[in-house]
Amino acid sequence: MTLIQLVIAVSLGLFVAMAGAWAIQRATGNSGWVDMVWSFATGAAGVAYALVPTSGYHATPRALLAATLIAFWSLRLGGHIALRTATATAEDPRYAQFREEWGDRFQVKLFLFLMIQAVAAAMLAISVLVAARNPAPALAPTDVLGALVLIVAVIGEGIADDQLRRFKAYPPNKRAICDVGLWSWSRHPNYFFEWFGWLAYPLIAFDPAGRWPWGWLALSAPAFMFYLLRFASGVPPTEEAMARSRGAAFDDYKRRVSVFFPFPPKPKAAA
Repeated sequence: MTLIQLVIAVSLGLFVAMAGAWAIQRATGNSGWVDMVWSFATGAAGVAYALVPTSGYHATPRALLAATLIAFWSLRLGGHIALRTATATAEDPRYAQFREEWGDRFQVKLFLFLMIQAVAAAMLAISVLVAARNPAPALAPTDVLGALVLIVAVIGEGIADDQLRRFKAYPPNKRAICDVGLWSWSRHPNYFFEWFGWLAYPLIAFDPAGRWPWGWLALSAPAFMFYLLRFASGVPPTEEAMARSRGAAFDDYKRRVSVFFPFPPKPKAAA
């Protein structure tokens, strides 16, 4: 198999996976499952890019590291989303908003949206490919730093998710805004750490000796993920839903707390 053939096969697999996600949500009536499928499919694509042999290439310790990191990320995020979706009493607010806005064309538009998500997964997985196939002969400090970045990101996102879960589980907080822990420093700490983790692959792909010019392509993943989370499918629909359901309380939260990057919060308004 050539590298081009592998890229075509992986890309087609991602489209098939997201078509399957569409079928699952239609059968269950819960669109939350599509994010689980996307997480697992993106992880599988990265593992394939790192480990599947192609002409003149066999997995190296760096490839095993990249495969382990993307699998670790995928299993943690996909597992979290699966548990959240299985125990949720309502549909994810983002998809509920799409369902309301798109009306009778919801299923058609959602299918097209998921095909775009397949393209996004394919673009992100390329960063794992160029990181895994960096031909530098031995693991370097940048590889270790990349691994640490991914581990910190996964742990940070897990802490943010757990803090939000615990906050919502306390009945008096049912209509309140979570502003404790990491959520008092960023309105979307889960999105921040999700973005931060993709910085691992440019570090692993970088070859100080300049023998791997394709390594710079790995920068596309954090750049693309930042755009998606900050300006497209992450922050905007989530905040629109919060503004509708929380009103003035959310306005005060926006005034005090950074939207994405964690910063010390401003003091609460006097009662």
